[in-house]
Amino acid sequence: MTRWLVTGAGGMLGTDLVALLRERGEAVTGLARGDLDLCDEAAVRAAVGELGSGVVVNCAAWTAVDAAETAEPEALRVNGRAVEILASACAAAGVRLIHVSTDYVFDGTGAKPYPEDHPVNPVNAYGRTKLAGERAALAHGGTVVRTAWLYGAHGPNFAHTMIRLAAGGGEVSVVDDQLGQPTWTSDLAARLTALATAPSAPPGIYHGTNAGQVTWYGYAREIFGLLGADPGRVRPVTSAEYPRPAPRPAFGVLGHDGWVAAGLEPMRDWREALHAAWPTLTKAVS
Repeated sequence: MTRWLVTGAGGMLGTDLVALLRERGEAVTGLARGDLDLCDEAAVRAAVGELGSGVVVNCAAWTAVDAAETAEPEALRVNGRAVEILASACAAAGVRLIHVSTDYVFDGTGAKPYPEDHPVNPVNAYGRTKLAGERAALAHGGTVVRTAWLYGAHGPNFAHTMIRLAAGGGEVSVVDDQLGQPTWTSDLAARLTALATAPSAPPGIYHGTNAGQVTWYGYAREIFGLLGADPGRVRPVTSAEYPRPAPRPAFGVLGHDGWVAAGLEPMRDWREALHAAWPTLTKAVS
């Protein structure tokens, strides 16, 4: 039986991953932010050493994209330095590391899905700090899984926000010039476990997003429709009309050739996943 350690276990993805592993009867330890300081080298080495052998999945991250613009050193501590310490500990112990990253390492100027080996060029502080973490993980033989537009039952996310707004009245303005892939944390958790245990999957970079593509506006309309609310209440706006401290890539669609090369199925279409997730999403908001 594989032994698992999940860091960031209190977050949206970490919660789903730990739950999935426990449902499967796996030996898993989930550590939330208060359980382990990932910048405490001695504590990290001790936690990883207790595995003996197994898999560490790092779901811990600074995810406040806008706040990182004025707190980049603090974000870098979590997204970069902590990953370096964890990756080094895993390499020393002979433990496999899977590190979760982001599409924000790309600049968003593409027009077709980014392959795993496409040159990176982050346009904001969050993306730069996540890229530092990627490089640390890869330098120590780890695996990086980039994801995007996560939603799930556990934690704040765009889907929950739209469900609450749909319950009110009036129009809702949503950006229509950013393309991406809404990704269900439950689907990603299943792919992470498959990747970690597949003998045909070498270390490297994989893109862990649901397939297809849509704008935030189109995504919001789908949510309104599932609720039985009028999708016409969703009004498209440009990013310029909705300025944020951190610039967002306009195109964040990721390709999935890495899964195919490793003999694994890519994740299903985002719309199919959203429909499957729907009962848990609405229950969490009610």
